[in-house]
Amino acid sequence: ERITQTVEITKHVVDIEEKGVKLRLTIVDTPGFGDAVNNTECWKPVADYIDQQFEQYFRDESGLNRKNIQDNRVHCCIYFISPFGHGLRPLDVEFMRALHQRVNIVPVLAKADTLTPTEVECMKNKIREEIEHYGIRIYQFPECDSDEDEEFKLQDQALK
Repeated sequence: ERITQTVEITKHVVDIEEKGVKLRLTIVDTPGFGDAVNNTECWKPVADYIDQQFEQYFRDESGLNRKNIQDNRVHCCIYFISPFGHGLRPLDVEFMRALHQRVNIVPVLAKADTLTPTEVECMKNKIREEIEHYGIRIYQFPECDSDEDEEFKLQDQALK
């Protein structure tokens, strides 16, 4: 089914089971974010949504009936960065600076398959420099276990 373009925050819930472990994954989608003519504080609804989910979880945890609490907190923000341009837009910087204290941010270069490997590497380096320059904290993947095989360690390092 074709998804229509919107600027609303929408939730999609998926139940996943892998190796006997059940997980309810909630994807919060914010398509159209930053597409308006005036983007002043357009990140505010996203920040408010994240705060509301934390407040709801805190209220449920503080209540008397804590057996069936659903954890709807936002644990990770996958932030797609446009591959067209010269790094982060001011909107990207403002958004990530507003949210990096609230949620783990994983920046992803969107449509990277439209760029050459050299362009991808150059763009990634530019984005990393800007993230560091603006003091934005992004999610740091943990080190892999020392007992992992060398191939896995190399793959883990490449992903980082």
